[in-house]
Amino acid sequence: MSEGWLAMLQASVITAMLLLGVVGFVLAAIMPGMDRWNKRFFMVFFAVVVLGVGTSCVELAAIGETAAHATVKITAFLNSLLPSIFMAMPTVFLLHSCNEPYRTSVLLRAVLAFWAVYFALLVTAQFTNTFYYFTPDGRLCYGSWFPLSLLPLVVILVLNLIGVIRRRDKLSDKRFYAFIAFFAPLAAATLVHAYVGFYAVVSLALAISALSMFAIIVLDQIDQYMRLQQEAAHQRTRIAMLQMRPHFIHNAMTSIYHLCDQDPKAAQQVTMDFNTYLRKNFKAIVSDAPIPFSEELEHTRAYLAVEQAQFASKLVIEYDTPHTHFHMPPLTLQPLAENAVKHGMSPQTVPLRVTIRTRKTESGSEVVVEDNGPGFDPAADDDPHTTLANIRQRLAVMCDGTMEIAPREGGGTVVKVTIPQRRQ
Repeated sequence: MSEGWLAMLQASVITAMLLLGVVGFVLAAIMPGMDRWNKRFFMVFFAVVVLGVGTSCVELAAIGETAAHATVKITAFLNSLLPSIFMAMPTVFLLHSCNEPYRTSVLLRAVLAFWAVYFALLVTAQFTNTFYYFTPDGRLCYGSWFPLSLLPLVVILVLNLIGVIRRRDKLSDKRFYAFIAFFAPLAAATLVHAYVGFYAVVSLALAISALSMFAIIVLDQIDQYMRLQQEAAHQRTRIAMLQMRPHFIHNAMTSIYHLCDQDPKAAQQVTMDFNTYLRKNFKAIVSDAPIPFSEELEHTRAYLAVEQAQFASKLVIEYDTPHTHFHMPPLTLQPLAENAVKHGMSPQTVPLRVTIRTRKTESGSEVVVEDNGPGFDPAADDDPHTTLANIRQRLAVMCDGTMEIAPREGGGTVVKVTIPQRRQ
């Protein structure tokens, strides 16, 4: 391998490390929602990365310059010290991620002990040629005991790898693999460098490790954004449920009142349907996860039964739901049916026919709500569009689902909800 190719590789890695360190530091500093501990840790971590890259640049510029012999020795010392700090810092982050106390941690004590041994060997190396030394023209050469000086670092990385594996159940999948990606390449590269003296592989491993820490910041921010989206969707659901339209409750109670004289048994049935509707509403308010479709269908049947008691023959409901073994967000089907009744009922479309269908597809499940009402303007900005927008967002956030709205042939509206199989 030519020296020119090695120099090019070293320059590329240094450039990537510098860019990663600067971006990581800035991102940690300005990232909204990051707690103070994580913010401080990542800012210090990437500051170490930037400082290490800076000393590497100074060393490369000074190598071969006789007048800069002292500069080369100082930067070589820092280039050996800073990576060791870089390797040991994630131990603290690992313990923090697992909510373990630092003072009583056996892992942290062991890492600090081996780091102290490494530091002692590094200081000793400044007064002897057994570990490394410099030629008169400023070239770095490795001594016979050089592998021994790197042994504590290898032990630190291996201990951390074991610590990560033992704490697998306490870590999210993303953090677990990020920690593995941090420690494993460094351990292998340091071991290779100890016996081959190929520092470029260590530089590459350092870049990969820094990238894994950068990934933790980005992935945590994505997770936080998704949690906020879910919380917002759930909050909108609760608000929607707490704002049940008074006229529906009034109409339901009026229908029950009149049926008590005309048809007591029908009044009893409408009362039970109304009770089921209210019970499902209250249950949906506190639901934070998709529910079986059969429960959402029961909620919708109860609502439509109450509406039929008011509209009688003016409202016709048809069900074609052979496929019910899947989950969907609460308050998805019922608001779609309510939207169809509320905005589909008109003198020109009597009787209003609402059809609910389900089917299993190769990719998941489909739910269709169809009506023969007058339809609505897709460009309008009103209550039905707000309701449908909220349903679409909750579908996307809670189960990767989608919703399509299209005009029905012959008049009316067709709403199709698709839920992927992988999220059921």
